[in-house]
Amino acid sequence: MLDQNLLSQVIEICQAAGEAILEVYHSDECMGVESKADDSPVTRADIAAHEILLPALAALLPNVPVLSEESELPDYAQRQVWNRYWLIDPLDGTKEFIHKNDEFTVNVALIENHQAVLGVVYVPVSNVVYSGITGVGAWKTEAGATQAIESRSMANRIAPQQAIEVVASRHHGASEIDPLMHRIRAAVGEVQTKSMGSSLKLCLVAEGKADLYPRLALTSEWDTAAAQAIVEAAGGCVLDDKLQPLRYNTKDDILNPYFYVIGDTQFNWKALLLTA
Repeated sequence: MLDQNLLSQVIEICQAAGEAILEVYHSDECMGVESKADDSPVTRADIAAHEILLPALAALLPNVPVLSEESELPDYAQRQVWNRYWLIDPLDGTKEFIHKNDEFTVNVALIENHQAVLGVVYVPVSNVVYSGITGVGAWKTEAGATQAIESRSMANRIAPQQAIEVVASRHHGASEIDPLMHRIRAAVGEVQTKSMGSSLKLCLVAEGKADLYPRLALTSEWDTAAAQAIVEAAGGCVLDDKLQPLRYNTKDDILNPYFYVIGDTQFNWKALLLTA
């Protein structure tokens, strides 16, 4: 049963993981940065958060597997029978963490039948929580106050000639989106871009502070699942490079295709995103 009680418990678990991350972040000791097999960095904080999230989520829903970025990836023969599982990134934005720019998050998603249906994105430094349950709603908790969030309409940007806001990765794929930016400017007018790390980019679309996040660089499924659930609970969508809904655990590897995070599902994005 997906309800506010389950969501509240997940938020508490994420906050506990966030506390462990901040202990490392604010410590004078070495972060313990190492490189994984794919050359991506991992720190003591990634592992500390993983060790809190894994048992807590396993206890929350018994017999529901937990797949973490810091776990060994099970063979697809084992994973393909999972109809329901937790998908987590204990510390999303490890590069941001290392650079100490505060733009890193704890990501927890519940996947059902290949779809992200519940998500929590917790920002440890600011103690901000984004959360959502698809078909129910999405929320942002800041300074102890929780309010519903929703993605915004393109019509409300275009009619008063306000700039369309596109969010981009701080480290990946920025130059690849330039042709798309030209097409949007030609079609609707002024476009402003903002760069940010981690899954916060998707959350900006969910809370109506950006209109589009094109990701034309590789990511893994644990990078996107939690925030996708929030975006879709807020009225937006996350589409792959064929403009089909982004789905999980459908193949042997856990790499996402290129994708687009869209706030206004009624706007004709297809004409701008799909090119011959």
